[in-house]
Amino acid sequence: MYFTVETAPHHRLPLYKTVLCVTCALLLIVNGFSLFHNLQALRGAQVLLGQTARVADRLQYLNVLVLDAESSMRGYFLSGRDAYLGPTKTALAETEIEFKELEKLLADNPSQLKNLAQLHTLVRRRLSIMSQAIDVYREGGLDEIVKIAKLSDGRASMDEIRLQVVIMEQEQNETMASRSAMFYQEYQKAVLLGMGINAVAIVVLIMFYQLVRRSFANRAQVEHALQSANENLESQVEQRTEQLSVLSRHLISISEEEKVRLSRELHDEMGANLTSISMDIAAVTQQLQKTDPELATQLKRARATLVETVEMKRRIVENLRPSLLDNLGLCAAIESYCNEFSRLAKVRCDCDVSADIENTARNSGDLSIALFRIVQESLTNIRKYAKASRVTVTLNRNHDGLVLRIIDDGIGIASNTIVKPMSHGLLGMRERALLLGGSLTIRRGRNDAGTCIEVSIPLRNRAPAEERRADAAVALPPAIAEVLSSVLHPPADGRIPSSPPYSTHPHTPPSLSDQAQ
Repeated sequence: MYFTVETAPHHRLPLYKTVLCVTCALLLIVNGFSLFHNLQALRGAQVLLGQTARVADRLQYLNVLVLDAESSMRGYFLSGRDAYLGPTKTALAETEIEFKELEKLLADNPSQLKNLAQLHTLVRRRLSIMSQAIDVYREGGLDEIVKIAKLSDGRASMDEIRLQVVIMEQEQNETMASRSAMFYQEYQKAVLLGMGINAVAIVVLIMFYQLVRRSFANRAQVEHALQSANENLESQVEQRTEQLSVLSRHLISISEEEKVRLSRELHDEMGANLTSISMDIAAVTQQLQKTDPELATQLKRARATLVETVEMKRRIVENLRPSLLDNLGLCAAIESYCNEFSRLAKVRCDCDVSADIENTARNSGDLSIALFRIVQESLTNIRKYAKASRVTVTLNRNHDGLVLRIIDDGIGIASNTIVKPMSHGLLGMRERALLLGGSLTIRRGRNDAGTCIEVSIPLRNRAPAEERRADAAVALPPAIAEVLSSVLHPPADGRIPSSPPYSTHPHTPPSLSDQAQ
């Protein structure tokens, strides 16, 4: 069974499914961008919160530096040791560093920058006063410092510094609170927007899932219907193929039976009539040779025509049903036909037929005629188309059954013909093999040249009585075995051949005068 596979037509996705797919993709893309933007906003708010916290810490640290410087200066005044002046000496440099960092942190807040400038002025003034006080202490001692302390109010400058730090910390706390509120607002907006987009995407995905599920259900129904139709079609094709095969085998059987019947009628009835006519012509010819030579000559010409008719009858009978097949068996028939093929086609034909096949072939008339017809058809095709120079015909028996091989070294059969044999001859040979329960294989010959036709015929188990008769026939002399085999196993039509066997080699029929005598 062969089918032509064509490319299926291309179907596009319906428009509404495409729109849903695009919408879902766009929603996911928008959600991605929105999520990225919200994350960036949250990150910026977090950075601002951290920046505000660092500003507060640095203001506290700046206040601590000033207090440490003042404490170290008082310790120096009381003890007179330079070791106490460490914080005072480093206070100016450290405060400058802190002011620079604060300027960077407060670059986006102009009001705080103003406060920072005032604080910077106050701190620098306070550190300058401390430096002058140290110089005064070194020149005039503690009494001069006491006099200066009575005249100046150092505590007021420190209070101004603390007040400025407090003001800046309060503003920074307000900034932190506002930024925290903005951070939470951004966070809420991001959450709400993300949830909204995700909800819409989920709705679209659910719709798309429903459409896909519906499409899948429809596709499953169509596939089920298609599978059912294919199964019904395959069953119908198998049924029709089996019917055609049975009909073909039946026609082959009927054809062979009809050929046997026609060959018998031609051989018996027409042969008897021609023999009778030959005898009458011979008798009349002898009588007219003396009285009327002209009539005798005409009768001789008629006799010659009669001889040609007998030869034509013989060829027709041989074509319908080879007499060698019924009289001498399958092996002799195949060998004789191979020799005749080699003589007519002028092609070397090697024939190798196993001798132990003869008994098996005699027990089955269908097997003999089927194998002979396959050989006949194969050699006919080789003679017409192969252009071969050598042909080999082998018929052997193995543990599975009989194996017939016809191998030639011709041009071979096209690959498409081997895969799909459409020739009536090849189909006929295949049907004959199938009729016997076997198989026929066509492939390339030796060295990938020519053609090899291989027929495998399984042998059924024979009955014990047939086995004993076959063994007895083998044990008897050839002549007696031939007679017993012809009596015990008559041909397919049930009639025992009455004519003498033909020779395995081509010959001319006996003359009519000899028949008449």
